Amino acid sequence: MSINTDERQNPITIVVGGASGIGAATVADLRTHGHTVVVADLHAGEGEVAVDVTDEASVAALVDGVVAEHGGFTGVVNCAGVSTLGLVVEHDAAEFRRVIDVCLTGAFLVLKHAGARIADGGAIVSLSSLNARQPGTGMAAYCSAKAGLVMLTQVAALELAARQVRVNAVSPGLVVTPLTAPAMDIPGIRDDYLANTPLGRSGEPEEIAALLRFLLSDDARWITGENIDVNGGAHLQRYPNLHGLVMKAFS
Repeated sequence: MSINTDERQNPITIVVGGASGIGAATVADLRTHGHTVVVADLHAGEGEVAVDVTDEASVAALVDGVVAEHGGFTGVVNCAGVSTLGLVVEHDAAEFRRVIDVCLTGAFLVLKHAGARIADGGAIVSLSSLNARQPGTGMAAYCSAKAGLVMLTQVAALELAARQVRVNAVSPGLVVTPLTAPAMDIPGIRDDYLANTPLGRSGEPEEIAALLRFLLSDDARWITGENIDVNGGAHLQRYPNLHGLVMKAFS
């Protein structure tokens, strides 16, 4: 199945993790620009689809449901993610697996099932992180998951290219969302982030959403296998010592 003229003008896009944060901003942006958006989230609200990205049957049911209701889809954004904090030598193995399961295995399951059913010529974009390239003390699980997601993106881009399906990732720096807000209340963390961001400010969810929309569009039809940093230049400097600041705050 290839994208037809009507689908290009009225694209159908699945946003996984679309109930809050960058995902919610992406949903609003896409709808403003003519997309029919299926919002899927673990904590689904009214009119949204409940999905657990760690459960393959749940992800498969999401994709099957979209195809049954809409006849197909042309785009996917995967924003599902969780984080944790712990030194490698002290890290609880179950907590490590939880982060990997959501951020990496979950992304794999979305790519697996959405990649098999998406229209030829469609696009899939995953939300990675500055931590895909920048290590942070106490962030072994999250950094490993996001770095793995970038390589998974490249492999999927190779494998789906024969159908002209593009697969990319976006790696934000500090964007204040429900996921990151608790850390921002800890003294010193926000200041350390901004001190290591050359443009001197955090990002807005809407700025990430605009880039995600671009990567779904025909304007990005020759871009695949990329991980695009959008972090105000933070990748040029060092990552804040979150673990040290957290330990100081609660000691």
